[in-house]
Amino acid sequence: MFRCIQLAKNGFGTTYPNPLVGSVLVVDNKIIGEGWHLEAGKPHAEVNAICSVTEDALLEEATIYVSLEPCSHYGKTPPCSDLIIAKGIKNVVIGSTDPNPKVSGKGIIKLVQAGCKVSVGILEKECDALNKRFFTFQNKKRPYVFLKWAETEDGYIAPKTRDKKEPVWITNKQSRQRVHQMRAEEQAILVGTNTVIADNPSLTTRDAAGSNPIRVVLDRQLKILETATVLDGSVKTIVITETKRESLNNVIYECIDFSTPLASQICDVLFKHHIQSLIVEGGRQTLQTFIDENLWDEAHYYKGVGYFTEGIKAPSIKGTKISEEKIKSDLLTILKNNRL
Repeated sequence: MFRCIQLAKNGFGTTYPNPLVGSVLVVDNKIIGEGWHLEAGKPHAEVNAICSVTEDALLEEATIYVSLEPCSHYGKTPPCSDLIIAKGIKNVVIGSTDPNPKVSGKGIIKLVQAGCKVSVGILEKECDALNKRFFTFQNKKRPYVFLKWAETEDGYIAPKTRDKKEPVWITNKQSRQRVHQMRAEEQAILVGTNTVIADNPSLTTRDAAGSNPIRVVLDRQLKILETATVLDGSVKTIVITETKRESLNNVIYECIDFSTPLASQICDVLFKHHIQSLIVEGGRQTLQTFIDENLWDEAHYYKGVGYFTEGIKAPSIKGTKISEEKIKSDLLTILKNNRL
C-alpha cells in the first residue's frame, strides 16, 4: 500500500477533479504490475496497473492493492470494479473508502458480491491524507484551504511604503520556486484587490513545471484596471465582487454579499466551480478573513532574513506545527488547523 501511495503522488496537480490513486498487482510477494491515475478522463490506476501486466494468466492468482476504493459507476471511463471482476482477480486490498456518493461503498459491495475477498482500511490514515483535498471537497463541500505568506524577521509581510509598483521580495529564489511548485499542485489561488493593485501579479507557475492554477480575485467594487495581468484571460479567472458584470474571455464574475462573512461565501462559490484546493496568498486582510472564520486547513509561511521595522504585520494565527524546513536563508513553517 505504501507503493500505491508513492505511485498516486505522480498525479499531483493533474487529476482534478478526480482523486489521487495508485495501484499495484502482486503474485507470490512479487509486483507484476503497477499504475496510477494521471489525468481526469484517462484510465484509472487499476486499469493502468492491469494493463501493465505482461501475462494475463497471472491476474487470476494476483492480489490487487489500490489506495482508494475502485469506482463502480460509468463516468468518463468504465467502472474499475467491473474490470477487476472480469479479469478474475479474487483478492482486493483497499486503503480508503471513496466518499463520493456515486461510489461510497458501492464498489466494495460489487466486488464482494462477485466473490472477491476484499480487505478495507489498510494504511487508511495515510491514504486519507493523500486525498485530503478530495475528501474535504466531498465531505465539507468546500476546497481544502492553504494559507500562504512570507514575512520578515520582525514579522511584516509588506513595507509601509514602496517606490515601484512591483513585488518587494522577502524570500530567496529557492523559496519562490517552492511556491510556484505549490501553485502547480493546487487547483486555485486567491488574492485581494490591494495585492493586485500594488503588485500586478500573474499568479502563474512560471518558475516550476505544471499547469497554472485558476485565479480567484476579490474585487468588491471592481477597482482593478482591465489591463491588470490577472484579467488578461490567459488563465481561467474568477472575480468575486458585489457588482454585476458579464463574464468574458475566460474571466468569470461572481457576486457575493460583502457585508457578511466572506470566507464561507468564497468557499461556496469555489465549490460551485468544482475547485478542490485553494491557496490564499493574501494580503493580510484576506488571510485574516479565512483565519477569523476558521476556514483554513494548513498555513505555509516563509520567514526571510530582512527587516522592515514598520509596515503591514503578518496575520495572527494559531495552529499545530507539523513541519519546519530551512530553504537556504529562509525558514518554511507549516501549521495545521487544530480547531476543525
